[in-house]
Amino acid sequence: MTTQSDHVGELIPRPEQTPFALRAALAVVAPERLPEMDAGQRVAVTEAIEQSGITPLRLFLIEWAAVIEIERFPETARELRRAEYLAQVAEDPEESRRYVQAAGDIIRAAHRAVGSSSRDACADVFSG
Repeated sequence: MTTQSDHVGELIPRPEQTPFALRAALAVVAPERLPEMDAGQRVAVTEAIEQSGITPLRLFLIEWAAVIEIERFPETARELRRAEYLAQVAEDPEESRRYVQAAGDIIRAAHRAVGSSSRDACADVFSG
């Protein structure tokens, strides 16, 4: 599988990691995910208030920056969706594992690109 760095011609430049900039970028690259982002932001704000800290907000920004990083490159986004689908329908566990690994590689590359390689739960972005 290839990653973002293998592609030229991104749809949009990488946005700043602010709620406004990320939402504007998502509206261009994956507008169908705006309700999901809005719901996630509400959860992050609630958690930040409950915890009296900004960690939930920072994780929200990192998560959506990585989503947008993938979606900025249509071929990378297609490869991710293909790998996720094939991992689910593969009858052979080893084949499924290879596709899960390929999907994880794409997601980890996106997190590295946006400066969040320490986030262990980055695969949560696309599960469920």
